[in-house]
Amino acid sequence: MVSSTLLSADQPLEIAGRQFSSRLITGSGKYRDHTQMRESIQASGCAMVTVAVRRVQLGAPGHEGLVEALDWGKLWMLPNTAGCQTAEEAVRVARLGRELACLVGQQENRFVKLEVIPDPKYLLPDPLGTLEAAEVLVREGFTVLPYINADPLLAKRLEECGCATVMPLGSPIGSGQGLLNAANIQIIIENSRVPVVVDAGIGTPSEAAQAMEMGAAAVLVNTAIAQASHPALMAEAMALATRAGRLAYWAGRIPKREAAQASSPLQGVVGHN
Repeated sequence: MVSSTLLSADQPLEIAGRQFSSRLITGSGKYRDHTQMRESIQASGCAMVTVAVRRVQLGAPGHEGLVEALDWGKLWMLPNTAGCQTAEEAVRVARLGRELACLVGQQENRFVKLEVIPDPKYLLPDPLGTLEAAEVLVREGFTVLPYINADPLLAKRLEECGCATVMPLGSPIGSGQGLLNAANIQIIIENSRVPVVVDAGIGTPSEAAQAMEMGAAAVLVNTAIAQASHPALMAEAMALATRAGRLAYWAGRIPKREAAQASSPLQGVVGHN
């Protein structure tokens, strides 16, 4: 008989009523070439891939032919508003992303990863601009996945306005610094009724596993895979770590103790009364 715990651990990721077979979301940027991108996405086993709408639209280096390089019959496109500095700009790019999804045959796709980032040095998201854009996009029927600082109050406001997930950063984009905001992320997870996706800063599989062990619904990893010495190997490692972290969360860790505790009972041991 299969336990209810195992069944819970095996449940697919669900966002706005749509189910995904993997809890690892990957990106399509920063790869050395499209061949590495395709191999890595396949090795990751992911079901959803982010696409920077503005960079595709402008044909930015590394993004030419990106849309055509992937099989969108098997992958769900997550258009993102990367490069947008204001709420107004993000809303406009989100609408373009919807059209981009239609062009690859996903007419029902209204997902958008919302990014509003006016800060060019640290690439930290603008909380006010993000909330403003989210309110507009939700009213327009988008499934909004907002990228935010690990701010529990903002996360709750975005959930209340109708966002389908919240996506707190572990540390700055592409930094590989890991979960510097673990305490706040834990608070967000404990207080959210929508899936929490840890996004940005994950540099190693152990950090992906850590996020999942905390109870995150999913992780989004791009740079750590794309810029690895062997991207496809790192993609597979991230997939295994995400799965392991999910299972560990449902398994339940032992409590931490100040003193050692023998793993075997002393009763019956020779020389012990």
